Amino acid sequence: MYSLHLSPEQLQIRDTVRDFVAREIKPLALEAARLEASARPLLLQAIAKASHIGLRTLALSEDLGGASADNLTCCIVTEELAVGDADVAAVLGQTSTLARALFESLMTAEQRARFLPAFLADHGYHVAFAEHEEGRDATLGINYHRPQASGPRFSTAAVRTGDEWIINGRKDRVVGASIAALFVVRASMGGDRAATLLVSRNTPGLTVTADEASRRWRHGACGTLIFENCRVPAENRLAADAARFADQGRRIPQEEALALGIGRAAFEAALDYAQLRVQGGRPLIEHQAIGAKLAEIAARLEVARAAIWLAAWASDHPDAFADRSLPDLPLTTIADVFAREAIYGVAKDAAECFGAMGVMRDIPLQKYVQDARICLRSGMGSSEAKLRIAEALARYRRPASAAVLAAE
Repeated sequence: MYSLHLSPEQLQIRDTVRDFVAREIKPLALEAARLEASARPLLLQAIAKASHIGLRTLALSEDLGGASADNLTCCIVTEELAVGDADVAAVLGQTSTLARALFESLMTAEQRARFLPAFLADHGYHVAFAEHEEGRDATLGINYHRPQASGPRFSTAAVRTGDEWIINGRKDRVVGASIAALFVVRASMGGDRAATLLVSRNTPGLTVTADEASRRWRHGACGTLIFENCRVPAENRLAADAARFADQGRRIPQEEALALGIGRAAFEAALDYAQLRVQGGRPLIEHQAIGAKLAEIAARLEVARAAIWLAAWASDHPDAFADRSLPDLPLTTIADVFAREAIYGVAKDAAECFGAMGVMRDIPLQKYVQDARICLRSGMGSSEAKLRIAEALARYRRPASAAVLAAE
């Protein structure tokens, strides 16, 4: 049964992370020199400390050295981290989610034996997913309510030669590329066939570069991977199920939880200011216009959280769809459509509570507005998300892409 009562363990984790963010992340994230959009290096010290308290391995099962946190708990933690800094939340959230998928489902026993010990031993060991390519249109578009003729075509190519894969190409907007030790790379095998390969950072032929332009599209200090005759052992290819990883990730509303954290940070800043700033002989919050604006912000945040938590709980309890406790709809996509747009409005309204000061570069509200704008642009986009919901309403079931079928 769906319940909004968090378990004692979830409450303890939330409170621990909230305290950690207040002490270790926010003071660094809100330094005046870092509020500029062009001067926001990744907070490596804070990420390392977060790893030491178990946030990097949060979703990994206890048998493999993690905390066995469910999707709802992971979303709660992502929200708390994003209140401090969206980039930190993006990197830790991706590593935690990818680690669970890789070590528990996608890797063979031999692959797990090679990679897991290093992952557990090094608190700076992060994992990144490399799929996006500039100029590749992967949106639903004209394929609405129609089977796609072919799977996603990648310009990055992987060719099998003996006991190696040789990769050539380029991947953009790779979250956490600057610090990742292991990359999960999707590449074309020719035609509509695709492979998913594990590529270590120190592999000859792989070059990792910073990508400042991608800051407009994704959080997490994104970078670019360039493959030039990059040779990867044949045993580094993941099993066929890896082809479905991107679709599985859509069921977990982690990016939406990140957006929620940004909105909450903006709201808390505006609320604190409205209680401290006195105008006309009384605090701003006692003025009707500001009070009403803050009330509307709070309402939007609570509705967004309810949608995100429901989607996260549903991803932990797929049987709730089978017995019709939940509607047969893509709840994460529904949460996505509402949350991204709502949070952007929240950030802008919170900035308006500061008056002219809201646009000052040494005030964190301009950072929150920029972060919310990035959330609005990232992901599948509002138009495609609405088309996917429309397909569900029409009871249309999208068939597996040719790339998935070819990989199996």
